[in-house]
Amino acid sequence: MAKTPAYLTIAAELRAEIQSGTLVAGAKLPSETTLMNRFGVSRTVAKWAIAVLKGEGLVEGRAGSGVYVRTARRLVRHAHGREMRGGGPGPTSPFARDAARAGQQATWEHDSRHAQADDLIAVRLGVEPGAPVMRTAYRFLSEGDPIQLSTSYEPLGVTGGTPVEWPEAGAAVGVVARMDPIGVHVDEFEERINSRPASDAEAEALGLPGRPADVYEISRTYYAAGVPVETADIVLPRGRYELVYRIPVD
Repeated sequence: MAKTPAYLTIAAELRAEIQSGTLVAGAKLPSETTLMNRFGVSRTVAKWAIAVLKGEGLVEGRAGSGVYVRTARRLVRHAHGREMRGGGPGPTSPFARDAARAGQQATWEHDSRHAQADDLIAVRLGVEPGAPVMRTAYRFLSEGDPIQLSTSYEPLGVTGGTPVEWPEAGAAVGVVARMDPIGVHVDEFEERINSRPASDAEAEALGLPGRPADVYEISRTYYAAGVPVETADIVLPRGRYELVYRIPVD
């Protein structure tokens, strides 16, 4: 088994100290020199470890002073039913609910366009490669700060020509709430989670100051009676989001 790189080991130990409260919000992080002596590593390795925490949004540099634990609150992504269907108080957008629980204001940018399913998306949606889909790219912001990216695909064989063809054009928000009015009852979703380095484009879009910066990638698919009706790739910066799953047990 490959050995964990030293900079990731150091980042993990510092992250644990931040999350446990040993290093409280506003506390100064150990200097590069201190980390070099503590872990017996080079300055480059110490610098990379700090860069990981910066990329996760856990710490911030202050010119001429050092690096400090940030006071920003993380969002918690609750993945169960997540009140997706509407009818209750508050927003039906899962992201907006996550932000509201943290006492933060949610906004988002979007770009929808007709496209064709590539081989991977075709498999996930159960359609032929090249089938028409609605592709929507999102950037979600909390208190004006970018915190999540998502690219979703919906088969136009399901939504084409209906009032919900364009995801952001109607009153209903969120896949589940949007699909109900056209008689598509979403009753299940699947998520696959991976942790990986952010691409340069993702780091820029999310304002990740440190390199390398790690993100969670969630591949999600919604189903109605076993038929895929939407699939999306969601990118979340590690350290800015906590993933919580509550699964019913039969």
